[in-house]
Formats: sequence, structure tokens, C-alpha cells
Amino acid sequence: MNQHEPLLALVNGRVLSDDGLHADRAVLVQGSRIVALVDAGDARLADARAHDLHGHLLLPGFIDVQVNGGGGLLFNDAPTVETIRGIAAAHRRFGTTGFLPTLITDTAEAMHAALAAVDEAIEQGVPGVLGIHLEGPFLAPARKGIHNVDLFRLPEVDDLIALGARHRGAVMLTLAPERVAPEIIRQLGQAGVIVVAGHTAADYDTVRRALDAGLRGFTHLYNAMTPLGSREPGVVGAALDDPHSWCGLIVDGHHVHPASLRVAIAAKARGKCVLVTDAMPPVGADRPDYKINGQTIVARDGICQNEAGTLAGSALDMAGAVRNAVQLLGLPLEEASRMASAYPAAWLGLERSHGRIAPGQRADFAVLDDALVVRQSWIGGVPYGVD
Repeated sequence: MNQHEPLLALVNGRVLSDDGLHADRAVLVQGSRIVALVDAGDARLADARAHDLHGHLLLPGFIDVQVNGGGGLLFNDAPTVETIRGIAAAHRRFGTTGFLPTLITDTAEAMHAALAAVDEAIEQGVPGVLGIHLEGPFLAPARKGIHNVDLFRLPEVDDLIALGARHRGAVMLTLAPERVAPEIIRQLGQAGVIVVAGHTAADYDTVRRALDAGLRGFTHLYNAMTPLGSREPGVVGAALDDPHSWCGLIVDGHHVHPASLRVAIAAKARGKCVLVTDAMPPVGADRPDYKINGQTIVARDGICQNEAGTLAGSALDMAGAVRNAVQLLGLPLEEASRMASAYPAAWLGLERSHGRIAPGQRADFAVLDDALVVRQSWIGGVPYGVD
């Protein structure tokens, strides 16, 4: 933080701080960081340039750990900095100020290109890029979803070297625990990779061994995994039973029934359920259709499906996920907001710098009206989409 940079005061808003919503507080920003939260009459406001929030909600910027595409772009189609830049701009309109570009199952060459592109995007300062999510290719054919099963494989030495190398951001890897030995999971975790389970047909005991080896969470809980049963808890049972792991939830009203989502939130420790979008190119785009693995996918009524009816990601944005968490699940806005900010920041190990409106945190904000529609996003103290 440059002490010589001018102070900016965000005033006349309802600020979500650690102790709840407050209409009588202002947020002081210097450069890319939050300096202080002060009362509306604080003397320091006289030395700051004021930015009027017009009574809107000021929430921590949303963090999405699973973004396949947006703005008509799919990361797999061209894993480049320009694709990342376009996807970031599309999601920024909906309050996403931090995200992981997500590459679904592809070739080793595409995986290496994606890792390099994200590193370069972070080096260039593309706003909002926090790392990469590799969803595959170490997945289970029995739970393939829309993934190309012909590209599924087991991890090789070159994969482990590439994943374990030093990267500029977080590296999240979705794998099927029955396809990857616990020793490999432990090795990846020790190298800093955030290993999560998804697209898996594993039983409870296999997942439990993976958790003991360092598995950190579960990709789109309930979808593409063995369900909770009375005598076989499956992947879902292991996820709900474990107090330490995180669970990504797609709250779009289509992927998972609201009652099942409420059960998961009730079962998990507070802070361990995270809103994700699993977003595809239609988010922030005029066209509802796109192609993946040679299949045409169409988004209708918010559902992305191929001709056979298989779900292929979502048309959900993070502001929509927060609205749905409030309206479909009955969560308080404060908790829904944390599920989209503080909790994913903790999953990525970024809780000291991201996900809260507090002194020392990055000045990443989502400004929403009473209908929970985003009016403005801020990333590192820079406003976007001014209304």
C-alpha cells in the first residue's frame, strides 16, 4: 500500500462487515486495499474523496472457484490470456471479482497451455484471476457427465511435475479418488495443489482415505458422484460427514433440489459450503448455445443441456447464486454473501487478503440494489460497470 495515494471513501451504503450489515459506516480505501471502516461522522472522511453508493448494498466481491466460460467464450476452446480476459469481463458484470478459470477434461497439451495462460494472466494483472481449476482428466467414466471419456487417464509423472511446479495463483484439481492413489493425493497437496473430488463413483471408504491423505473438498456436491444411501454413504455421505472439507454448491434450482442443499448446509460446519456457478459461455452473452466435445449445448430457462438432456455446466452467475441462496434456500443475505466471498477465499487459502470488508483486505466489492442485482463491481480499488 502506497501511503501517498489519496484516500477514497465509499459512503452512503449498507456495508456488510464481519459483524453484519451497517448503514452508518463508510469504507476508506487507499490504492488497492481497505484502510478502515469508520462511522459516518468520522473526521478522516474530510480528507478523502467521496464515492456515493446511493444507499446500495456494499458486499465483499464474489469469488467463484469454477468458471468454465462466459461472454460467449469457453476456456477449453482457447486456453489463452485473451480468453481469460473476456471471461473475467463477463463475470465482473455480476459481482465476481475473483475466479478460477476452469479447464474441463482435455489433452495434456491443453492442460499445460491452460496453466501457462493463467500464470501469464496473473503476471499481466488481468483483473480477478486468482488461479486455475482443472476439472479432470483423472475422473471416473461411470460419472463422466459432459466430459469426454476418451480423454480420461491416470496421472503421469509429467502431470505431477506440471501441477506441482510453482504457479502464480491457486491450483485446484478435481479428480476421482478411486482413480488416484492416496499417496499421489498427498504428494499433490504437499506441493500446494488444492485437491478435490468430483465426477467419481467412489465408495465412502475410498473417499475417507483420500480425505486422510489431504483431499480438501468436493466439486459441485451431489452432481456426478455416488449418493448418500442407508448402508452405503457414498461420496455425498463422506462429504457431509467430514468436518474439515469444503463443498461447492450450484444453487441454480436445476442441479440440486433446494431441500438437498439445505441438508448439506445444515450438515456441514459453518463456512464449509461455497457457492459456485460451473458457468458456461452463455453467462454474460447474447447467444444461448455453444459447443463442447462436438456436442451442441443450449441454455433454456437457465438450464444448459445437450440433446440427450445431460447437464453441461450452468448459465448461472454469482449474483444469481446469491439471490437463489436467499430466495430458494431461505438463507440470510449475510450468510449467502459469505458463501460467495469469505468461504471460497478460505478454501483457496486467501482469507488474509480476500473475501471480507475489513482493514488490510483487497478493495474488492460488489454493489447491489435491493433486488440483489449488481450495479457495480470493484477490483483492487478500481470500479467497473458504473451505473
